[in-house]
Amino acid sequence: MRIRIVDAFTDRPFAGNPAGVLLLDSDAFPDDRRLQQIAAEVNLSETAFAHPLPAGTGGPAADWALRWFTPAAEVDMCGHATLATAHVLHTTGRATGTVRFAARCGVLRATAREDGSITLDFPTAPLTPVAVPEGVAAALGAEPLGAHDTGPHVGDLLVELADEKTVRALAPDIRALAGLSRRGVIATGPAEHPGRGYDYVSRCFFPNVGVDEDPVTGSAHTALAPLWSGRLGRDDLTGLQASARGGVVRTSLRGERTLLTGTACTVIDGELLA
Repeated sequence: MRIRIVDAFTDRPFAGNPAGVLLLDSDAFPDDRRLQQIAAEVNLSETAFAHPLPAGTGGPAADWALRWFTPAAEVDMCGHATLATAHVLHTTGRATGTVRFAARCGVLRATAREDGSITLDFPTAPLTPVAVPEGVAAALGAEPLGAHDTGPHVGDLLVELADEKTVRALAPDIRALAGLSRRGVIATGPAEHPGRGYDYVSRCFFPNVGVDEDPVTGSAHTALAPLWSGRLGRDDLTGLQASARGGVVRTSLRGERTLLTGTACTVIDGELLA
């Protein structure tokens, strides 16, 4: 079985967020234990598994079935591994134009552009303001300005901080974050210099699915987009995820849908022998 490692939301190797991608030749997934074993062996924040759908079996106009696993669990929605999968489909000639994926969170679309970028069409996360849970400030090492629940598909606590410097300086107690939401915590703040190519920054910590800090998180930007579009009064923005690897996500808020645009590059192409 062929396996690729793709760096997503970056235009160069060894940056952005690496994802494992396995395109299956069958019309069904292996059993869940097998998928989880492979994801644990790959040991990246996400490994994507996709298989082509026979005509008439993909629900509302889907071409491929898609699932995502962290080293510890299956997740409902993942942006960077979807981008990576679409990148592999297009660079290997398996797809052109728009690819439609049937996933847990519904049908997702990935459209390749002439400039090499790919735009994902994802559901916008429904943000609900909540009281800042007790212990968040101590776990993050910073005082939040406010917090939001991000709904069922994202499953994170979104915490707004004062500024970019505060977000970059976080050194959280990962174990303490684990009890604060279903998946983890998104920390965000405004860009210190908005004219330098991005409007807001974020970092993402997902201890409940075995990912202490995710390098670049597409799904989180379905919540960051409505937050910062509301703050800044613009639907089209650019987010910088300020992890050690770093990555850029261009976001376009379109009501109940959010468009996420980025690039990707394949860094490893090999064979799964087991």
